[in-house]
Amino acid sequence: MEQTEPQARIIGTSFVLAVPDVARTAAWWIEAMGFALRMQPEGWRFVGRDGCTIMLGECPDAIPVTDLGDHQYFGYIEIDDLDAYHAEIGGRGVDIMFGPVDRPWGMREMAVRTPDGHRVVFGQELTGP
Repeated sequence: MEQTEPQARIIGTSFVLAVPDVARTAAWWIEAMGFALRMQPEGWRFVGRDGCTIMLGECPDAIPVTDLGDHQYFGYIEIDDLDAYHAEIGGRGVDIMFGPVDRPWGMREMAVRTPDGHRVVFGQELTGP
């Protein structure tokens, strides 16, 4: 298949998560993960850090995340200093599923689980040989 020059570029990343208690979940993102409250429309909290926004929607009757198996993973967020971020959130009671580890695909990664059960991987591109 022939590749054409892209006409538009992606300038940021947002994720939408259904959560049972939007205020509690937003507080966790802010206090534990170092995000900031960006917007608070009715039934929602938008939290963000740098070029990433997490859009939290209150859905108290949604299927519990813990019932979703591998679909608990919702995103991969690239970061410029994974070890510093790991140290930043490490003492805040974050459920770190695995700490920083180098992967054969050229990324250093760690994964965390939110109090609602969502999982996210943070990765940093490895440099050098």
